[in-house]
Amino acid sequence: MTILVAYAPRPEGQAALDKGIEIAKRRNERLMVVNAGPGGRKDDDSLSDAQDVERVEELLRNTGLDAEFKKFVRGMNAVEEINALVEALQPYVLIIGLRKRSPVGKLILGSVAQEILLTVSCPVLAVKAS
Repeated sequence: MTILVAYAPRPEGQAALDKGIEIAKRRNERLMVVNAGPGGRKDDDSLSDAQDVERVEELLRNTGLDAEFKKFVRGMNAVEEINALVEALQPYVLIIGLRKRSPVGKLILGSVAQEILLTVSCPVLAVKAS
C-alpha cells in the first residue's frame, strides 16, 4: 500500500509531510509525496522551488522508507492532480495539511483542502500545522 501526501512549501504542507513519514514508518508502507499546481505564476506559493525540492528529497532519503517526491506542473490544478494520483495509486490514505482560516474566509474563498475532502475516493487525514 501507499501513503500519499499532498505537499506545499508552507507550514501545513510540512505538517502533512511529517505525519506521512510517521505513519509510513509505523506501517512500513511506501510514501509518495506530491507537490502539484498549474504553474505559470511566479507568485504561486503552492509550488516548491529547487531548494525546497532538494530539502524534501533529502529528508525522504534519510527516513529509510521507500519514498518518492514528485512535482507536477502540467496545467492541471492541485485538486485534479491529487485526484488523478489517488485513482492511479489507490493509496491507503491521503494526508493533507490545513491552515487556519476565519469563518468569513471559509465562506468567501474556496479551499483546495475542502475540495480534496469532497472529491477523492480514499480516506483523507487532515492535519493542522502547529
